[in-house]
Amino acid sequence: MNELFGTDGMRGHAGEFPLDELTIEKVGRSLTRHYSESLGRAPKFITGRDTRESGTWIEEAIHRGVIAEGGSCESAGVMTTPGVAFLTREFEFDAGIVISASHNPYLDNGIKVFSPSGKKISSEIERRIEGDIGNINPEGLTAEILVDESHSAFYFQRYLDYLESGFPTLSLADLRIVVDSANGAAFQLAPQLLKRLGAEVVSIYDEPDGKNINENCGSLHLDQLRERVLAERADLGIALDGDAGRALFIDEKGNIVDGDAVLWIMARLLSDHGKLHNQTVVATVMSNLGLEVALNSRNIKLVRTAVGDKYVLEELLRTNSVVGGEQSGHIIFPQKSLVGDGIMTALFVLEAIWENAKSLSEITSGFTRFPQILINVKVREKRPFDEVSEISDAARSVEQRLGASGRLLLRYSGTENLARVMIEGENQSDIDLHARELADVIRAALG
Repeated sequence: MNELFGTDGMRGHAGEFPLDELTIEKVGRSLTRHYSESLGRAPKFITGRDTRESGTWIEEAIHRGVIAEGGSCESAGVMTTPGVAFLTREFEFDAGIVISASHNPYLDNGIKVFSPSGKKISSEIERRIEGDIGNINPEGLTAEILVDESHSAFYFQRYLDYLESGFPTLSLADLRIVVDSANGAAFQLAPQLLKRLGAEVVSIYDEPDGKNINENCGSLHLDQLRERVLAERADLGIALDGDAGRALFIDEKGNIVDGDAVLWIMARLLSDHGKLHNQTVVATVMSNLGLEVALNSRNIKLVRTAVGDKYVLEELLRTNSVVGGEQSGHIIFPQKSLVGDGIMTALFVLEAIWENAKSLSEITSGFTRFPQILINVKVREKRPFDEVSEISDAARSVEQRLGASGRLLLRYSGTENLARVMIEGENQSDIDLHARELADVIRAALG
C-alpha cells in the first residue's frame, strides 16, 4: 500500500482512488473501528465540507462507513477547515473530518481528520487506515443514508459567535473592506462577520456553483481583488482560499500584504502588549530575509522550519511560541487554534489597524522585502548536495560572497525531479548572477 496521507491529509482527484466512494467508505469504517477500540464505546464524529461539487457524495460515503461500524456522525454542512476543528473541540466530538482540497482546483478533493485538540490525527492512525483500506472488503457500497445536517445552522452561528468573541473591543465602523471568499467555504461566514463588526463590506467571489472554487480568485489570484480595492477606494482587501485556512491582503494602495508581512504586524502588536513569548516568531525557510532583518531590529528572534504548516505548528508547540506561519498566508496562533484560520488572521490584522489608528500600508512599514530569485533545475537524481563536491564548493562560495546581507537556500522539490536554487540579497543583479552560476553547476553535476 502506498502512503496515501501527506502532510495535509489525503488528497487527490475526486472519483479516483483513493477518493472513490468505496475507498472513502473504508476510511470511515477504519476510523470508527480505531476509535471504538481505543475509547471502548461507539465514537461520534462531525464532518464539514467546502463548496466543491464532489463534497456531498464524499461526505455521504464517510457517513456510510461510520454508521456501518456503529458510530455516529453529524454534518456541519459547508464549513471552513478551522471551523470544523473548533466545533470538534467545542462540542466534544471524538474527531472532526474535513472534506476539502484547500486552494486546489475543484476537480481535486481531500480528507483530513482532527482530534478534539485541533491537531491532525497521528501518523500511526493514518498508517492503520491505509492498511485497513486494503483489508476491509464490504460487498459493494453500503446502502445510501441521509447525512444529518439538522444542526448545521446552529454550528455555523456558534462558530461565528466564537470568532467575534475573541475580539470584544474591535470596531470596524469606519472601514470599507473588499472580501474575496474564493467561492469557497467562507462565502457566507466572512462577509457576515465583518458586517457584524461594523464594516462596510464589498463581497466578491461569493457565489459557489460547485466548480468555481479558487477559479481565478482567492489567495492564489489577487489581481481582481486589487482592482476592486482600488476601484472602491477601500481600506483593504482580504483574500481567503477555498477552505479559509489562509488569508492574504491588499492594502489601500494596491500592494500585496503576504504572510511575512502579517507575521511582522503580529509580532509588533504582541510584543507591544508583552505577549510575544520568548520574543520569538516561527516561520519557514521560504520566508523573506527582510522579515528576519525587520524582526531583529525589534530584538525579535525568527526561528525557521521546513516548508509546511505541520512543521510550523510543531516548532510553535516545542518553543511555546504564540505566532508563526508561512508566506502563503497560513498563520497559526496556537493559543487560539492549532489550525491556520484565515478569518481569524484577518481579525488580528484588523485589530492592529484599529488599535494603531493607521492604514494597512502604515502598519506594514519597517518591513522591506529583500530581492529574491528562484531557479528550478531539472535533475536525474536527488543526491544530497553536500555529497556532490562541485555543488557544495559552489554553494559555499556563493554564501561567502553574500555574507550577512544575503541568504542561499538549496532544496529539492518534494514532488518533481527539480533542484530549487533560491537566493535573497540586497542587489537583484548580484543575486541573479550567483543563482545562474550555481544552477549551471547543479545542471552539470546532476542534470
